[in-house]
Amino acid sequence: MASNFHRNGAQRGSAKFDRPLKPRPRASSPSPGSGIRRPSAAARNDAVPGRVRVAVRLRPRNAEEEMADADFGDCVELQPELKRLKLRRNNWDSDTYEFDEVLTQSASQKRVYEVVAKPVVESVLDGYNGTVMAYGQTGTGKTFTLGQLGEGDTSSRGIMVRSMEDILADLSLDTDAVTVSYLQLYMETLQDLLNPANDNIPIVEDPRTGDVSLLGATIVEIRDQQSFLELLRIGEANRTAANTKMNTESSRSHAMLTVHIKRSVAESEDIVSSQNGDASHLIKPSKPLVRKSKLVVVDLAGSERVHKSGSEGIMLEEAKSINLSLSSLGKCINALAENNTHVPFRDSKLTRMLRDSFGGTARTSLIVTIGPSPRHRGETSSTILFGQRAMKVENMLKIKEEFDYKSLSRKLEIQLDKLIAENERQHKSFEDDIEKINLEAQCRIVEVERSFANALEKEKLKCQMEYMGIVKELEQKLVLNQDRHDCNADNGEGPAQSSADEVAEIKMLLETESNRRKAAEEEITHLKRKLGNYTQPEAGGGLEIAKLHNILEEEAHQKKKLEEEIIILRSQLLQANFETEQMRRCLEGGGSGSAFSTTDSSTAQVRHSQFKDAANGQKSSVATLFEQVGLQKILSLLESDDANVRIHAVKVVANLAAEEANQKRIVEAGGLTSLLMLLRRYEDETVRRVAAGAIANLAMNEANQELIMAEGGITLLSMAASDAEDPQTLRMIAGAIANLCGNDKILMTLRSQGGIKALLGIVRCGHPDVLSQVARGIANFAKCESRASNQGIKTGRSILIEDGALPWIVQNANNEAAPIRRHIELALCHLAQHEANAKDMISGGALWELVRISRDCSREDIRSLAHRTLSSITTFKSELRRLRVDY
Repeated sequence: MASNFHRNGAQRGSAKFDRPLKPRPRASSPSPGSGIRRPSAAARNDAVPGRVRVAVRLRPRNAEEEMADADFGDCVELQPELKRLKLRRNNWDSDTYEFDEVLTQSASQKRVYEVVAKPVVESVLDGYNGTVMAYGQTGTGKTFTLGQLGEGDTSSRGIMVRSMEDILADLSLDTDAVTVSYLQLYMETLQDLLNPANDNIPIVEDPRTGDVSLLGATIVEIRDQQSFLELLRIGEANRTAANTKMNTESSRSHAMLTVHIKRSVAESEDIVSSQNGDASHLIKPSKPLVRKSKLVVVDLAGSERVHKSGSEGIMLEEAKSINLSLSSLGKCINALAENNTHVPFRDSKLTRMLRDSFGGTARTSLIVTIGPSPRHRGETSSTILFGQRAMKVENMLKIKEEFDYKSLSRKLEIQLDKLIAENERQHKSFEDDIEKINLEAQCRIVEVERSFANALEKEKLKCQMEYMGIVKELEQKLVLNQDRHDCNADNGEGPAQSSADEVAEIKMLLETESNRRKAAEEEITHLKRKLGNYTQPEAGGGLEIAKLHNILEEEAHQKKKLEEEIIILRSQLLQANFETEQMRRCLEGGGSGSAFSTTDSSTAQVRHSQFKDAANGQKSSVATLFEQVGLQKILSLLESDDANVRIHAVKVVANLAAEEANQKRIVEAGGLTSLLMLLRRYEDETVRRVAAGAIANLAMNEANQELIMAEGGITLLSMAASDAEDPQTLRMIAGAIANLCGNDKILMTLRSQGGIKALLGIVRCGHPDVLSQVARGIANFAKCESRASNQGIKTGRSILIEDGALPWIVQNANNEAAPIRRHIELALCHLAQHEANAKDMISGGALWELVRISRDCSREDIRSLAHRTLSSITTFKSELRRLRVDY
């Protein structure tokens, strides 16, 4: 697992191996009686990330002190600007102490939180354990500083409430979790403030790691600030307090609020390298990690002297227990400050629970509260010395991370469910296709059966009709022969010969009829056999259907090729017509001999009209092709296997994209996705150049710009820019990126995906047209940055300066090509409008170019803008005044 670094320099440990920061050696404590009590060099050095930070807060006089100490001055004098306080011994002598922060009586609760607790809260959100603790005499404002709810006045909210506000604001409750426990240590018994019945919670230490856990403590999940406030109300109501001479509501126990945070984070993605060492575009997927940390807010009970507090009975026992636990805490801090080998953490339950806060792995911040009354100078001095010793304690900060196996398992289950659903969908689609083919086969079989049945019925009827006709014909012949026989009998002819002839004729007819009938029966048998073959789909129907499918696929393929050829021929015919028309107009215009060589104004108008007609002719030809062929058919040709067809199709799409009226239809039909795929797949220079030009045309529309970014267009353009060498291709790519640079909403995405780096890399070409597009993109980006800075959306240095664009801008600020110079001058004026860029521009030589622009620029608006910028930016005015330069 890769290790990380905390914002203050503390190294984070991995999930399995914690890498703590090695503490620095501590210096010996100052000798008593010295004038200024300074902490050790290691403790005062802010570079030591784990040192306990200590702040002191002075409480204003209360009503009792106003009356009792009216004739006496305060025993404490604060010097907040020097982070010092003076504790008077008498009227002429005092001791001086230094702390990390010194807070006066007028310091607001917000300021106390920001200097004492907010750095600890930020560390906890980064994955470290943190502790905020208040120590001081009874009645000096510890509970007010930490636990004030601020229901009537939100400005009086304490550290507990403000800490939870920042935690909830930074976490995402969909993936992160916040839980809280609230306990009190009363007379060496650990009690649950959220469940008073749980009044003896054991402390369990892990023998391997030394971590302390509290078994059985109530843990509540927090979803919003209101539920947390309700939890604090319940805890404060159950906390033990009493009325003493020192304080009307004196806490008689140590309160400990523990906030547990569980965050889901992703390990940094690693770029996979190829075998030759080059970085590949493949990225190893990140691993889900879970990071656990806790914030402990400790409100210690106030130290007190019995003869001042007037404690008796049970309150006296409480005071003894409080003082005993605070004494044990002081011994542990003394041992840590003096770097002793043995630290008596086990002398008290309080020190056992705070083992991680002092000398452990947590970031600890201590606020000591004191009062101004000279009557309590001894207690105030003891409190101050406690804080001084705590400043010498250093902790070893570390962070613990572990794999989030549950999250990874959940993601894998979701992916598995998607794959199963997709498999089922494909299986269902396959079954539907099979069922559809079976239905078509059955329908075809039924149709064949019907056709053969109809043919058989017709043949049968035909045979019957022929049979009936023959029988009728025989009957007629029989009647005719009978008449002849009667006639011959009357004439005396012999019947024997006539009858023999008739019998022979009849036999011949019968034989002919028998042959016909036999042939008809054989034809019927053949048809029935053929019908039987068609009624068996597994035997012959499947083969017939397969043959029919093959025939249909071949016909569809041939039809597609013919359609492509027709589209190409139509486009070539329209192009030829356009060129012929253009040639004819040129010949007609050139018929007057030297008409183009003269300077007559009418000749110029003729030429202008010819070019205009030619442009109109080209648009009309493209529009005609668009109407005749159709957008979907043209876009489908972008996927053609024929290189010539593909090149011709992308040219047509690029011409269509030049018209704003067609851009929306092209994007809705998937044209933008197809053009981006051409940049990704094909290495043909012509295809890439024309595709980049089409994308540049589409990028002129703001809605299309966001779609291009969403589909990874800037990454594809950057890759194409790094591979291309042709100036025209680079000009198209630079134009597309320049159009994207003019959109305020996508500036950071454009920069993060390498758009600015790609734009600066294109300048290697050196072609004026390419450099003009690069300069336009830089001017657009600088203008959007300037607008965002004026609106307060962006602060700090310009991204262009951070990415190293300033040297090239200064170098080309006085370029011979007017378009390049104009865009660069405008970009310099926008960059110079903000104080954060002034120092870099002075060191990079841009100031002299601004002075030149304010004097010599051909455009009055840019010249005025440069002059106003030099007059309004304080850094520029100081530098010009130092150099004695007039502008």
